[in-house]
Amino acid sequence: MKYRKFGQTDIQLSAIGLGCMGMSFAYGTPDNQESLMTLQESLKLGINFWDTADIYGQGANEVLLSQMLKQHRDKIFLATKIGFRPKVSNPGSPISTEMIVDGSKEYIKNAINASLKRLDIDKIDLLYLHRVDPFVPIEESILAMSEFVKAGKVSYLGLSECSTEDLLRANAVWPIAAVQSEYSILSRDVEKGILPLTKELGMAFIPFAPLSRGLLTNKLDVTHLDKTDFRSRLPRYNGEYYENNEKIADEFAQLASQLKVTPAQLAIAWVLSRGENIIPIPGTKKRQYLRENCGAVDIILSSENIDSIEEIIKRHPNIGPRYSPRESNFINKIKTD
Repeated sequence: MKYRKFGQTDIQLSAIGLGCMGMSFAYGTPDNQESLMTLQESLKLGINFWDTADIYGQGANEVLLSQMLKQHRDKIFLATKIGFRPKVSNPGSPISTEMIVDGSKEYIKNAINASLKRLDIDKIDLLYLHRVDPFVPIEESILAMSEFVKAGKVSYLGLSECSTEDLLRANAVWPIAAVQSEYSILSRDVEKGILPLTKELGMAFIPFAPLSRGLLTNKLDVTHLDKTDFRSRLPRYNGEYYENNEKIADEFAQLASQLKVTPAQLAIAWVLSRGENIIPIPGTKKRQYLRENCGAVDIILSSENIDSIEEIIKRHPNIGPRYSPRESNFINKIKTD
């Protein structure tokens, strides 16, 4: 494993972290035994950066990770996220799985304490605001989070899927160490503002879904997705967009074969090549894919390799939006409640 500096600190994080969402949430039926073995394997491979969130399985993912943290806390730089909460349809009714954004001071306080309890740790290394609440000034949310830094229960603060304005306003209140957002060959929006701004401000940029949620592996068959897999309702995995993206995946796999690497390794290597402040967190719940992903750190792409990738995208531009309208609401600050 190779390592990269975490922002302006002296902390060295594995150049590839581990996204843990799929172990408990969004990508089909969980397999806790295999997930725990994958977490164990990540330590053997030199990965010291794990990413979770309180909504992954409504806390189940944090509880899962706590089983490993009890034995290996000193080996893991742990990131979690708060800012979503389940929506209650009517007072006294059961909590549904539908989520809304809540950046209020009271909710943030309760959410952080709940995460600490589920994780069974004294301090969170990196705490993100999962989404920016359009009805709460971001300054208020960051101030609430900073109280936990002052109390010694959180080390660093971050933002997830924020705008450049959000980032500047938040950073004026308390130092923001990292920004997390989707970034891959097929998702490039952050190149317009957020990515260059993190470089300018000396922050870490943490891309999730560097494999485009499996599209770039050329192994994804959407006709066999589990009914609980949320990709089944995303535009890129349906209709004309999926037809376009299958062509990309096929040509991308051919290029990877020519370079004697796997498509997953090539996709992660491309993300790594975009800046030294970038630490991608490809998610997996299986050891075989974890080992494969780690091979990306040794791949050096030439300018010709990168040009070849760009040509594939140019030939098939109809990629489609990465989220459905409802998921986009959480990013574009449209009222969701």
